[in-house]
Amino acid sequence: MRWAIHRWCCTHKGQYGRRYTTARLSPPSVQLRPYQESCIEACTDALASGASRIGVSLPTGSGKTTVFITLISLIYPPDGFPDAKRSLIIVNSIELARQAASQAKKLFPHWDVEIEQGTKHQASGLSDVTVATYQTLLQSQRLAKFNPSGLKAIIIDEAHHAAAPSYRRILSQFDPAISNPDAAAPVPTLAHRIPILGFSATFSRHDGLALGSVFERIVYHRDFLEMIKEQWCICSTWLDKAVTRKSTLVFCVNLAHVRDLTQAFRDAGVDARYVYSGTPAAERKALITAFKAQAFPVLLNCAILTEGADIPNIDCIIVARPTRSRNIFAQMIGRGMRLSPDTGKKDCRIIDFVDSTSRVPGVVSTPTLFGLDPAELIDDESIETLEERVNQAKDIEDIQSPDNMNMVPEPKSVAYIEHDDPFSLADGASGAPHIRTLSKNAWVGCGGDIYILECMGKGYIRIEPNTSEDKGEVGFFSGLMPFDLLECAPDPESNYKAVFTPASLPSQTAFMLKISPFQRSREILQARSLADAVKGSDTYARTKILPGPIGLGLLRSARWRHQPATDSQIAFVRKRRDKGFTTARKLQEEVIGSKAFKAAALEDEQMRKLSNLTKGEAANIISRIKHGAQARYEKIMKANNKLAEREKKERQRKARENVAVGPLPPASHYEAQSN
Repeated sequence: MRWAIHRWCCTHKGQYGRRYTTARLSPPSVQLRPYQESCIEACTDALASGASRIGVSLPTGSGKTTVFITLISLIYPPDGFPDAKRSLIIVNSIELARQAASQAKKLFPHWDVEIEQGTKHQASGLSDVTVATYQTLLQSQRLAKFNPSGLKAIIIDEAHHAAAPSYRRILSQFDPAISNPDAAAPVPTLAHRIPILGFSATFSRHDGLALGSVFERIVYHRDFLEMIKEQWCICSTWLDKAVTRKSTLVFCVNLAHVRDLTQAFRDAGVDARYVYSGTPAAERKALITAFKAQAFPVLLNCAILTEGADIPNIDCIIVARPTRSRNIFAQMIGRGMRLSPDTGKKDCRIIDFVDSTSRVPGVVSTPTLFGLDPAELIDDESIETLEERVNQAKDIEDIQSPDNMNMVPEPKSVAYIEHDDPFSLADGASGAPHIRTLSKNAWVGCGGDIYILECMGKGYIRIEPNTSEDKGEVGFFSGLMPFDLLECAPDPESNYKAVFTPASLPSQTAFMLKISPFQRSREILQARSLADAVKGSDTYARTKILPGPIGLGLLRSARWRHQPATDSQIAFVRKRRDKGFTTARKLQEEVIGSKAFKAAALEDEQMRKLSNLTKGEAANIISRIKHGAQARYEKIMKANNKLAEREKKERQRKARENVAVGPLPPASHYEAQSN
């Protein structure tokens, strides 16, 4: 296939212009996937618009290296600077450096590619592409090899680190718009602008303002969920990292995931088969027997082979289903821990797509054992190379010691927002900042994944996790069709349900009569995602409960919500707040520590804020209280208190186990720790 692509050039005024040429977008040795092509187009369009510092968000396993190396091939020297034809790729480990260099040579064999890292890899600075670790570039004599006048592009892999002072010390030498954290450092004068392009899987997990100190904008984003749905990540990673494995067992989320992923493997030419709870017993037995005999390389399953499966030849486990259960995670990877010398099995490769080391407590990985960051990339490393990395980390600490770099001042205070606190005024007292991105209506979060929309005296809609056994008996709302229960398709895999509780009497009348003001609740929809549940509920409220202009009162921007709260609203909030204040604040003080928490000061500050509530804020607080937010918050505080106590005991235990040559601390040291 031939594509119309853009050739980018820098004019003498420093602006990027567009010239069209016809060429293959994919390098000769690889076929780009559609999303990779879209990503490259987004980058080149951004450069054409005048941007020179851009970010790309692609998940692990999406082929970021292939994308940015292909992109380098499409960036030409700027007009007037024909010698600016070299590229610098900055990474944070030698493994990534080797990977990028290898891929560059594979895609473009005619390129001269070098690595700049440590004492082992000394680049000339004159190659077509140099891959360098940022740790090495922190040394001024190593950085000086790369003359800005000879560079046409800089790529930053794992670019979520780019806002760190260490990276800015490097990047500020190639773009005066990036401030050097060393105030005395001179601002460089450059002959032409150098595009700086950052690639990361985790842009969304970091402070966008901090990243703004390096990048102007993120020009392309594709999240992990999208990739999982299309099965790109799992299959491509297996082909890259485990294609030589003889027996791979894959754990999937549900039946649809099993079928789609099996088809993705088959489309890639891999003989993959699957089992699930509906597989007939005889067929299941035959499949497992064939898998044991290594008749095919990949077996996918959903909640079938988690425990009790004796298949010792399994030499690769793919974890593609999330869990927070340590037992389930241990059972999954345990399928590959059996010895099988008869099949030539030497080890078992674990490929984790759901970040189980963060989700599951107590997981010990290879980096952990060597005192390295658990997020470190460990790719077929020996004990010797891991020990070398530990020593390199120590050398970097020496380079970045107070004698060589500016001290980062200790924080004087820590500010945090407790959204579970029903009296918190953050985000309009909504209690759930994420739901504000899903709807313009005044939804509130009540803890426990429960969300409420008060319907102007007509009742309320409640969204909650769907734990009922009759999933699918009520209509499923996909978010893509007009809301009509008769047109919705049943779906047993729905994760949320919404119920509407109509009002039968005004609340004051019901209070006087000592009866409930509400009629019986009725379920109105089920949905796979919170976004779909909110969208469907909003449509139901607009069409069934409050049709016409009156429905505008549901909006967060409704005029009434910005008026001062009534005396009765403030009185109710204060009464409930005073009732729960002693318990909740006592628990907070125990968790945070009496020195860092002054209950009286916080009480005065909160009282002042509660005296200036708007009607909307007061209505949100009252709704959250009535629907259990206060009780859930106190439960959370009690749990936090127990957790803090356990952590304290664990710190004391570890301190007792820390053995070092030298004088022992005095007994008073241990007494102070136990207090």
